[in-house]
Amino acid sequence: MRQDPLSSTAYQEGQQLLRRYEGNPILKPEDWPYPVNSVFNPGAIRLVENGKVLLLVRVEDRRGLSHLCAARSANGIGPWEIDRQPTMLPDRERRPEELWGIEDPRITWIPELERYGVVYTSFSEGGPGVSLALTRDFKEFDYYGLILPPEDKDAALFPRRFGNHWAMIHRPVPASGSAHIWISFSPDLRHWGSHRILLPARRGGWWDARKIGLSPPPIETAEGWLILYHGVRTTASGCIYRIGLALLDREDPVRVLRRGDMWIFGPVCAYERIGDVQDVVFPTGAVLGEDEDTLYVYYGAADTCVCLATASVKQLLDFLREHNYLGTT
Repeated sequence: MRQDPLSSTAYQEGQQLLRRYEGNPILKPEDWPYPVNSVFNPGAIRLVENGKVLLLVRVEDRRGLSHLCAARSANGIGPWEIDRQPTMLPDRERRPEELWGIEDPRITWIPELERYGVVYTSFSEGGPGVSLALTRDFKEFDYYGLILPPEDKDAALFPRRFGNHWAMIHRPVPASGSAHIWISFSPDLRHWGSHRILLPARRGGWWDARKIGLSPPPIETAEGWLILYHGVRTTASGCIYRIGLALLDREDPVRVLRRGDMWIFGPVCAYERIGDVQDVVFPTGAVLGEDEDTLYVYYGAADTCVCLATASVKQLLDFLREHNYLGTT
């Protein structure tokens, strides 16, 4: 029997699944080697060549435009070696879709290509769209440009093909304003089709009603692809960003196996509730620890700084089994 999500036991379980690092924030604007306004929403990957953790951080400058800058750490906690100059800059001449900056990257290692795929939001005059770049070293990039037009964002690649096609999760925003999580497929990473809704936003009073989006890239487990996603609840005092879970079939990712009935992580600490945008926890990167169970989740807090939380993949999957609810009402 599914546990009552309003019970104190269930609520406490959810609150404990992601544990904040006591040294948060791990990266702040004052850590940067050049003047910036804020640093947040980092893509994350464990580098195959040396095992270091690389964060590709969204950096907002004092004009209000964003670029991406890499920070590296041997243990994924610190100290961090930050690139002395921006790692990825928008190029409004060659890539006009980046007119007002580039934002919120998600990174996937693609073994078949022996490259890292960086999917990011390019902020064009027509709104935010999805762009892709491939790299071996985070120094030189092969830019594929805009692969999904505005308004679309919160996108990430799966690391391998399904049949002959690559798959990508993303979040278009239709004129209705309701925003669901979609999945699309491509034979070449450039041309995308077979679009369909993967996870619909719930309706009514749910924590993830009306607007949801992918957080880190999908995490492959023996039970399926573990998905962390954010839900945005609009209240009388503004929006609150919280995190929930879902699980996709390992060989058929359009098949949703489980979806949690309540959020597991939300803004509580001062650094998550006070900043450029209040009441926001926004994970965009996650890496597995050496034990292959500890998940290091990197998130932007209040659109101002970078923070870390850890979780057990086993506990996340256990939680989904106990709190599975696929309905939207």
